Amino acid sequence: MAETLPYMLSTGTIGKILDKIKDAKTPDRFSQDYLSTVLGHPGGGAKPFIPLAKRLNLLNSDGTPTDLYRRFRGSDDESKAAMATAIKIGYAPLYKRNEYADKLDKKKLEGLIKEITGAETGSSTLRAMVGTFEALKAHADFGLDPASESNNAAEDETAGSIDEASASTPSRADAGGADLRFGYTININLPNTNDIAVFNAIFKSLKEHLL
Repeated sequence: MAETLPYMLSTGTIGKILDKIKDAKTPDRFSQDYLSTVLGHPGGGAKPFIPLAKRLNLLNSDGTPTDLYRRFRGSDDESKAAMATAIKIGYAPLYKRNEYADKLDKKKLEGLIKEITGAETGSSTLRAMVGTFEALKAHADFGLDPASESNNAAEDETAGSIDEASASTPSRADAGGADLRFGYTININLPNTNDIAVFNAIFKSLKEHLL
């Protein structure tokens, strides 16, 4: 079954809007009025930027900026790392096929996108998908992207917390009784966020209150 990937036909507009976002104040809601009036992109070619930003998790479904949006407006390194994370979110089907999709040359990238989406060779849609990915990539540094390391650290810390909890459960054998042991499993539903501080707070609370 063909996957869908986010794109804009006016790919040259993407970089200009992203530059304006970094300079402008974060809005309460990123609307078409904000895009046209504050950022100065009233044309019809710029309108698809909002759906694109939502696919990248820069905006919530109601148009409010996410933490990732705010990170993109940060320092140069933070901004590039945030965009790398956003690309991996928005183009997840691409990264499922090739975890180094951002390192592919244009021809190989086009072939992979065509394979995933079923787009026709030479079509404007295929060119737009490739162009959009490349335009976003110009604002990213995947060497700075902390997403994978953060997820691995979270998994390791969760496993460590559960192992420690099981090890600390007393058995009746220690008190001279029958060898009866108790155990429990902790299931954690992590929030949908890319802020490592949130994960650190969760695991700190687990250690302080459950172990």
